Amino acid sequence: MITGSHSIIYAEGAERARAFFRDVLELPYVDVHDGWLIFKLPPAELGIHPAGAPEGRGTGPPSGHHELYLMCDDIERTVADLTEKGAEFAGPAEDQGFGSLVRLRIPGAGWIGLYEPKHATAHHLDG
Repeated sequence: MITGSHSIIYAEGAERARAFFRDVLELPYVDVHDGWLIFKLPPAELGIHPAGAPEGRGTGPPSGHHELYLMCDDIERTVADLTEKGAEFAGPAEDQGFGSLVRLRIPGAGWIGLYEPKHATAHHLDG
């Protein structure tokens, strides 16, 4: 039986990335050993999107490409709150149809998405 999911971010600056999730995003965590932090994520959902077609025909990334997005209820407020804590964004949130999206810089680990969905969400479903 599936009991959860474990996402991984590979980071050249793992300590900086962990500090960001701990201190800026304020996610709860366990220290499994010597500062190796495992974070509790908010409720999750999984979307399966079509991949781009071979030879560059298609709009999505290639099959096997995976992404992590954090979700929020109010993107403008969330961006303002995180900016006050020192977070950096690639630009302002933009309406993408399915919701408002912005890229959030993870120190030492690149960028992830942050979005406020307009669509029905599954992360609250039981079972």
